[in-house]
Amino acid sequence: MTKLVRFWARPLDDMTTVPAATARRSGPDAPIGPRADHLTLLESHAIFVLREVAAESERPVLLFSGGKDSAVLLHLALKAFRPGGFPFPIMHIDTGHNFEEVIAYRDDRIAELGEHLIVASVEDSIAAGRVPDPGPGRSRNRLQATTLLDAIAEHRFDAAIGGARRDEDKARAKERVLSFRDVFGQWDPKRQRPELWQLYQGRVLPGEHVRAFPLSDWTELDVWQYIEREGIELASIYFAHRRPVVERDGMLLATGRWVVPEPGERTEVTSIRFRTVGDATCTGAVRSEARTLREIIAEVATARTSERGATRGDDRFSETAMEDRKREGYF
Repeated sequence: MTKLVRFWARPLDDMTTVPAATARRSGPDAPIGPRADHLTLLESHAIFVLREVAAESERPVLLFSGGKDSAVLLHLALKAFRPGGFPFPIMHIDTGHNFEEVIAYRDDRIAELGEHLIVASVEDSIAAGRVPDPGPGRSRNRLQATTLLDAIAEHRFDAAIGGARRDEDKARAKERVLSFRDVFGQWDPKRQRPELWQLYQGRVLPGEHVRAFPLSDWTELDVWQYIEREGIELASIYFAHRRPVVERDGMLLATGRWVVPEPGERTEVTSIRFRTVGDATCTGAVRSEARTLREIIAEVATARTSERGATRGDDRFSETAMEDRKREGYF
């Protein structure tokens, strides 16, 4: 694993200077000045949101799944708060149906940073009778809402920082940068607070909490371009590799402990990669030969559907599947 380089975030007025040939002028004789590229602007805003949430909240927590968006969020937190420690713990909601590569990446990354990791387990929620066991090979994704809300209540968190983006799903497109949840952990899209001029008001009443999404304005392509620019390490399943899969409900599911071929299904070994990670029983792969960041960026640039729309079975139950889960307390 590459050694982590720790440094402070660039201030908003420290913009990337572009060559004179491409710099914009306000007039024919105007001097050439600095101009920020869009990744620098997105980075600066995300860092601003992280610091605002840390300053306004009493007990914030950063949600980390081991996925690419989580990896970017963790990298931004390093820029926001190093050389000191994070002003919040890191928490993973573990379905128990995770890809082994993702869990290994999670543990290695947290150990390298020396930060505190809380693992809230859906398996524990099932054992405690908080949620029903869906059975072997069935998705536990929806059960995460109960586990998350229980963990928030147990640790008295009043802010949960996540890596959701508006371009992933139409329900997430409704959400503001700060998304408020009531005492039952529920989200009401009609009760969003205004965020004019990027002014955020994060105060909540006892029992309520806020979800903060610093990557709201980012796209999947932005995320990959930023990963390339910053040299962020990811779990290996994001890159093309050969793996046995079965085609089920229009998706390629990796066979293994959690996905067993059903009668009539044919297993094939082919080159795939994952655009998103989650419960292995409902997270599909895409056929791909993209083994480098440059190749992945070129692939994403021509994609016609979001990563969730293309590879997440739990979003296909209905037109409002994501919004229904968010009302229940989902990320």
